[in-house]
Parts: sequence; C-alpha cells; structure tokens
Amino acid sequence: MRVGTDELADIALGATVLGTGGGGDPHVGRLVAEQAIEDCGPVEMVHPGEVDDDELVLVSAQMGAPTVAVEKLPGGHEPVTSVERVEKELGRTADYAMPMECGGINSTFPFAVAARKGIPLVDADGMGRAFPELQHETFNVYGVDGTPAAVGDEHGNTTLLETDTNERLEWLARGITIRMGGVAYVTDYPMSGREVNDTAIHGTMSLAMDIGRAIRTADSDPVAAIRSATANSIYGDARTLFEGKIVDVRRRTEGGFVVGTVEIDGLGPDDGTEMTIEFQNENLGARVRAAGSDDPGEWVATVPDLITVLDRETGDPVRTEALRYGARVQVLGIPTPEIMRTDAALDVWGPETFGLDTQFVPLAR
Repeated sequence: MRVGTDELADIALGATVLGTGGGGDPHVGRLVAEQAIEDCGPVEMVHPGEVDDDELVLVSAQMGAPTVAVEKLPGGHEPVTSVERVEKELGRTADYAMPMECGGINSTFPFAVAARKGIPLVDADGMGRAFPELQHETFNVYGVDGTPAAVGDEHGNTTLLETDTNERLEWLARGITIRMGGVAYVTDYPMSGREVNDTAIHGTMSLAMDIGRAIRTADSDPVAAIRSATANSIYGDARTLFEGKIVDVRRRTEGGFVVGTVEIDGLGPDDGTEMTIEFQNENLGARVRAAGSDDPGEWVATVPDLITVLDRETGDPVRTEALRYGARVQVLGIPTPEIMRTDAALDVWGPETFGLDTQFVPLAR
C-alpha cells in the first residue's frame, strides 16, 4: 500500500500507543516524514514476504533521551545521513528501509528515509513496541549482527562502528550519542530479506495505522477502539489495568536515558488502591497495592508486554516525558506477540534485565 500524509498521521498516533510512553515524540517524526513525502511523494509499504531473500534492508532510528529530543528538534536530513554512511561501508545501496521500533518517533523517521531515497518501506520492525537499547531487537535475539552501524548528529558528523557483540554496539553508540548532545541518529542491523522474514515482527506499521485510525474515528470510547484494533492482530486484546490520578512523578536523565517512577491514586473502579509504574524511557512494569500500604504491591504487567498511559477523558496516549501531577489517566495493557515472549527474547528484555524484582508477568492473550 502507499503511505501518504493522511496514513502517516494515523501511524504516528497508533505508534504513540505502541510506544509504551517512550520512543520519542511521534509528532516530530511525523513532521519530518511529511516533509519528505511532500517533497518526494508517497512511500510504498510492503509486507516482509514481498522482499527477496538477497535484497538489502536497512533500519534507522533516533537514539537518546526523549526529554532531550524535544529540545533538539531534527532538520530532517539526519536519518538519511547515517543510512548513507552504512551504504558506503557495504558498497551497495539499500533496497528497502525499515523501522527499528514501531513506537514513537522511530515509527515515522524511516518513512522519511524511504521517501528521500525513493525506496519502499517494510511493514515490520524489531521491537514490537519501543525499548531503550539497541540490543533490544528481535534481530539480535535471533542472531543478526548489528554492525556495521553508523551514528550521526544534526551537523552531519558520523561514526562507523564494528563490534564483537550487539551489547557492545549499544554501549559504544550510547556513549557517542551522549557526546553528540544526548540525541543521535543510528542505522544498524543491515539485513537480507531472508533475515527480515525470519527475525522481524511482521505487520507492526499496519497495526499502528489501524490503532491510530480507530482512535481518530472513535465515537466515545477510545479504549474500546484500541481493543478492536488489537483483538485480531498478532498481539492480543488490549485491556484497562488501572484508572486514577497522577500524584507523583520522579524523573531523571541517567546514562542517556530518562528513568523514574509515576505514582497513581485509584479512581472509579480502582478507588482505594495505588499503582506505581517504573520506566526507562518506556514503561517497564506496573504494581498495584492498597492505598497507604507499605507493601510494594503486586506486579500486574511487565515488559515485554505493553503498558501505555492514556488521558482518562480523551484517550490520548501520554509519553513518559509528558506525565504530570494531577492528570487523570487510564493505564492500558496490551500483550506482545509470541516472538517476543520466548525464553531467548526474555533473556534480552525480560523484567530482570531492567532491574525489576520480578519475572515476566504475562498479560493473557
């Protein structure tokens, strides 16, 4: 299918839901991609099965702390520069672009790459949501080398990386990103079409579009609209985990990430209880306890499942950098696809890898 500015708007909205509070501001990525589409024409989006085994697919993303990204807005050329640096190293041009993640700004930046380079975009990604680190990819879980990779800034500076592990790629790229001012643009995991088919999460851009369209056209109940969009997908039924009022937000930038907690006092059906959400760029885990209790509470959802905070009145998704005292919210849970729940996947992004004191607490599919 062809993706123009109207479709892109729905993708950006749906990707904010799938971004679990992180992934950067999708409005910024949408503006960058819209300008590219207006300049160069719509982008052809194809299913992974349409990509030949030996064709080259390059993924791209913005890297860094979301709060910093809001202050350092891109000009639009940055993601293309890092893609072209990897192309130069490989000695061939990309046949397809693809998102690294389907949440937030990184769902839309690759459309700018595809439009400006005149290539199709693959309807898939490597996270099925947003995650904070480069090894948090199904590509990594199932054996794809993340390098050669390029990290670039808004001034056209680029650094090429070759590493022995994908964890080392994250460590080095994160340090370079900090030196580049807290936000950079990365192209990594150069893949063949066969590797994309074997390791990517299929159909995530289409799902983001479906979610965005469902919210936009919902008459009165955006949560029901989101549920209808996810019910027949490779994810599973969305459901409300909690309703309440934000009473405390603790947020800090640490090691290139935004980390912290948000405390929510229950309202309506959750009156008399409290929820704590832990986040590192994205929401990682949610616990519920009786109001006023010293007990840390029971985990009701954890990574890799999706935990998304919505405005209680409008249903609009709220990113971690936009969480504010006094806001009335609804916390939504969406189960992840099975490819993200294997033992190998949980070794990479299970709750314990983020320092949470629990094993994976799966939402029922």
